[in-house]
Amino acid sequence: MVPRSVRITGWGHYAPERVLTNADLEKLVDTSDEWIRSRTGIRERRVAAHHETTATLAAIAGKRAIAVAGLDPQEIDLILVGTLTPDYWMPSTAALVKEAIGNTRAAAFDVMAACSGFVFAYATADAYIRSGMYRHVLVIGAELLTRFLDFSDRNTCILFGDGAGAVVVSASDEEGGGLAGMEMTTDPDGAYMIWLPSGGSKSPPSAETVRRGEHFVRMEGKETYRYATKTLATSALAAISRAGWDPSEVDLFIPHQANIRIIESVAKGLDLPMDKMFVNVDRYGNTSAASVGIALAEAVDFGRVKVGDKIVFVAFGAGFTSGAAAVEWTADPAHGRRAESVQPVASVRAPVDWDSVDPMPARLTAVLEDRQGPQVPLDDVVPGEPEHAPREVPA
Repeated sequence: MVPRSVRITGWGHYAPERVLTNADLEKLVDTSDEWIRSRTGIRERRVAAHHETTATLAAIAGKRAIAVAGLDPQEIDLILVGTLTPDYWMPSTAALVKEAIGNTRAAAFDVMAACSGFVFAYATADAYIRSGMYRHVLVIGAELLTRFLDFSDRNTCILFGDGAGAVVVSASDEEGGGLAGMEMTTDPDGAYMIWLPSGGSKSPPSAETVRRGEHFVRMEGKETYRYATKTLATSALAAISRAGWDPSEVDLFIPHQANIRIIESVAKGLDLPMDKMFVNVDRYGNTSAASVGIALAEAVDFGRVKVGDKIVFVAFGAGFTSGAAAVEWTADPAHGRRAESVQPVASVRAPVDWDSVDPMPARLTAVLEDRQGPQVPLDDVVPGEPEHAPREVPA
């Protein structure tokens, strides 16, 4: 049945406990806290623990969003995960999240639009529900970028962090509210401004690609900055126009948290005060597809959003994707307290005959353990699962 409206009914986020400060990065690369803060606005970012993966981060955020929506996980019809750091190239991270949240009936797939992934996935969810095909869609942006960073490259390792943000998008029998205007673009001229050179079919993994450091994020900072400042403003304005709003009517902007200078530039371009921009880049850095979802959940929980507010969230990313959504908020912010019942634990069933290598870069581990002391080993294998197959030891 075609709904009268499509609304965000639940929200949640998860950030790993471990904090990587600018002072920690001073031990890894030639940089300083003052240099990083003055150019990016970032003070610290989160780093996933050894046992955590993109799927486990996503599952915790997703379970919190489902709880806030007042739903049972089995009521979710579709799971969309925006990510550029999947657990595996196959299966999809969304498939792993489905099992981790305790759902047996939903369809699930990943959306790869880099930092715009959450916005693109939200637009996809809205379209599915408006068609009458589904009633409840779980949308998650999740990233574990610290495992794809070269911690000897100060141009990239200072920028990114790990985390996940989620919303539940639901059909409603009430009129009004929800998505009022949408804009999505992709500019392939920027295909190689932010990219991972190897690991795909063009350049499959090999000893040579590893030796050349081609499995780490590379970025042309100046060109990306120019594009971002332009596209965030134009995408937001396009979504606002499609909603029939004036920029002055918007109560809160939730921009992609890449760089405080970019956010300030967007505010100036829209002729808006910074107090209309929600900012948490100082605490999380750039969490790519997770960025808007985390910021949206925090904005609601921090009392920055109320029923009837007009909000706009907007992002840009690699491939020079951009997406913006103009949304009239309808959910009671007090429902956010329901997420407190969800423990920050999620388990993803591991293959029985395979073990991953230590996923955390050795140099990063050394810095974190030097500051925090020895880490307690954790295990995320579901209790009762088969033991790992024994390995033969060479004689």
